Amino acid sequence: MEPSGEKVAFVVCGALLPEVSQIVKKRGWEVELHPLPSDYHLDPQKIVSGVEEKLHLLLPNRRVLVVYGDCGTGGLLDKLLARYGVERLDGAHCYEIYGGDVFWNAVRQEPGTFFLTDFMVRSFARLERQMGIDAHPELVSMYFGNYRRMLYLAQTRDERLLAEAEKISKKLGLPLEVRFVGVQRLEEMLSKWIERTSSLSSETS
Repeated sequence: MEPSGEKVAFVVCGALLPEVSQIVKKRGWEVELHPLPSDYHLDPQKIVSGVEEKLHLLLPNRRVLVVYGDCGTGGLLDKLLARYGVERLDGAHCYEIYGGDVFWNAVRQEPGTFFLTDFMVRSFARLERQMGIDAHPELVSMYFGNYRRMLYLAQTRDERLLAEAEKISKKLGLPLEVRFVGVQRLEEMLSKWIERTSSLSSETS
């Protein structure tokens, strides 16, 4: 279903932007994408303030979906969205958004699991720099010493990313497991919101 004539916007986490852009293009949705930097996850308060800035820009002239999980804000993002009457994706973070039951089963099986996504694999070198690991390799044990395995929740079947994930697992000393989860769950969540918001708009027009 196409969005209604009313303008629709997604405020998107930068870590989800490639997949969200792909889905929007595939579905032919007329949706504005307003990304925020993925680096905000290093300070979740920036997610809250960044989303609020976007809402000030977009409301009330658009229907807005915030394409984030809670992402470490401890419920502060939900409190903000409740004030504005805006929804976000259901889930704590992108691992749950992509993986659903695969994620939760993995956590129950081994709580000490470090998760990767395509975005995390692509950007891990930058994360190392931000965490100081590139300059101080001894920090690896401090950051990752309590993990027991690495689970790559892959969005694509990309041999280059798989090879890079294997390098990361060796660097961190964690055995690697790979599960292809794709983007289906994310696409279904976005599609359901689009259908619901289109129906609501039709009822009020």
